[in-house]
Amino acid sequence: MTTRWLNGQEVARYVETCPAELCDLVLELRDLILEAAPQLAETVAFNALCYYKPDKPYGVIGGNVCMIGTKPGCVHLAFLHGAHLDDPEGLLDGTRKSKRQIVLTSTADLRRDPITKLIQAAIAYSPTA
Repeated sequence: MTTRWLNGQEVARYVETCPAELCDLVLELRDLILEAAPQLAETVAFNALCYYKPDKPYGVIGGNVCMIGTKPGCVHLAFLHGAHLDDPEGLLDGTRKSKRQIVLTSTADLRRDPITKLIQAAIAYSPTA
């Protein structure tokens, strides 16, 4: 299986749309995902950097693992199936049926080990199982 990551220009175009004060946080979170899950594919969809299992049907939706998005003053690391993930650190926030997110306002909020564990749990989760 080949791994597909966005090239530098595509990432730069996405980061240019982010509020300036959040650019470093977006890039550091992206680096964390690249380290934690090199087997994922990356694309820009839904106004976010999306990470998904490329071998699953329906691509970015059917194989979705997580997405990096921004809102005023914060970065969200969203998990479409976050309500089904084990979250012993209590990082996930949200009340939707399935989607949960981690809200980050600075690089100090990046708790690498717990976030890596959530990413790995999202990879292992199968919504059809």
